Amino acid sequence: MNIDWTHFTPFASLTGGIILGVASAIFILINGRILGISGILGGLLPPKAGDTTWRIAFMLGLFAAPTVFHAVVPAQFITEPRIGATDWMVVAAGLLVGIGTRYASGCTSGHGVCGLSRLSPRSLLATMSFMGAGFAMVYVMRHLFVI
Repeated sequence: MNIDWTHFTPFASLTGGIILGVASAIFILINGRILGISGILGGLLPPKAGDTTWRIAFMLGLFAAPTVFHAVVPAQFITEPRIGATDWMVVAAGLLVGIGTRYASGCTSGHGVCGLSRLSPRSLLATMSFMGAGFAMVYVMRHLFVI
């Protein structure tokens, strides 16, 4: 196994994980709701009266965050993400993730961060399924198809 040391970012990843965990805890304490992106977005389709304002604000904040990050952080600390896939592969992956999210009744942020912290057996099974499928797909794509 080879580690790509150039793109190995344990401190940035740890910082992001801590921020996500703290945000999830604050969200559930203040709103009494799980911070699952698919559930928040899904609640807008179709919109329910009295429940859309905070969902729209959350989604706007989610999309505005990279712009704020680029405005605040010096350019030398920002690296461009590297995706070794074609545009069609990214679109297909996004659609598959969306379908899987519906089948699993939630996404990795909802199950993996919030559900596991609440000791939910359903979230444990969902997270194990997400991770297992991801491991299997990486193995197939990297070792059987040699991409």
